[in-house]
Amino acid sequence: MNVKFLPRAALVLAGLLTAAGCFAQANPKPVMGVSIPSATHGWAGGVVYWANRTKAELEKEFPGIKVIVKTAGSASEQANQVQDLQTVNKIDTLVILPFESAPLTQPVAQVKNKGVFVTVVDRGLTDTSAQNAYVAGDNPGFGKVAGEYVAKALGGKGNVVILRGIPTVIDNQRVDAFNAVMKANPGIQVLDAKHGNWNRDDAFKVMQDYLTRFKQIDAVWASDDDMAVGVQKAIEQARRTDIKLVLGGAGSKEYVKKVMDGDKVVTADVTYSPRMIADAMRMTATSRVKGNPMPATTILPSELITKDNASKYYFPDSPF
Repeated sequence: MNVKFLPRAALVLAGLLTAAGCFAQANPKPVMGVSIPSATHGWAGGVVYWANRTKAELEKEFPGIKVIVKTAGSASEQANQVQDLQTVNKIDTLVILPFESAPLTQPVAQVKNKGVFVTVVDRGLTDTSAQNAYVAGDNPGFGKVAGEYVAKALGGKGNVVILRGIPTVIDNQRVDAFNAVMKANPGIQVLDAKHGNWNRDDAFKVMQDYLTRFKQIDAVWASDDDMAVGVQKAIEQARRTDIKLVLGGAGSKEYVKKVMDGDKVVTADVTYSPRMIADAMRMTATSRVKGNPMPATTILPSELITKDNASKYYFPDSPF
């Protein structure tokens, strides 16, 4: 797969460029730090894969550039790494996918205030002045597409439970958009929404709780394919047959294959590719090396995966 170009369907929003924000002076030898969460779940594993792959590609394409990839297992570890990247590695460019939004906002702002060009990916900071550019999937669209599919699949009636991700700006955007669709379908009742932290084991425990408390559940919006694994494990162990739909998200090869094969419960998925870190790194590197302007915001749309189109989203050699 060629990661030199953004997906053709990419939608660029808020494209106003400012000298202070998105114009970068040409620098043939930038030092770019890439700070990302460690592979705590499948999607994050995909991020790590694409970050390291793109590091090698960029250093080959732009011989003067140096790319340093750091992974962190917690928000506090990532905050310390960001500081070290600036003080020890002397980076002048930072591409960061925050572990969590709030704890990383001040550390990133401090780095930016020291002259580092900052591109934030996916999990937005709580203060956008701490960044020069933002690249992400369409999180409101992710929730809206999922909500519309659930509502249609249930015929506008039924009980739904939600598993949320890690507390972040993007999780709020997803859930708010999903709930907006549910409110437009008064025949659907959202029984509860708890954080499964984009983790199989955590999702398993949350779903066990739901299954204990609620005797009739028609659909589960797991909002992530890894969480969907934990959800389905809990359902199978409880031998529940009332659940008609489990909808995850992000387009993992495991769940895209389920959709392709006509699984009775997993009938769709929603895209949110970890390749966005590659897009962000390439856009930022090109802007820094060549002095090209970079959009303030780049949004990659979320699309519904069904049996009809699943084959074009299935990449069996991918780690995710």
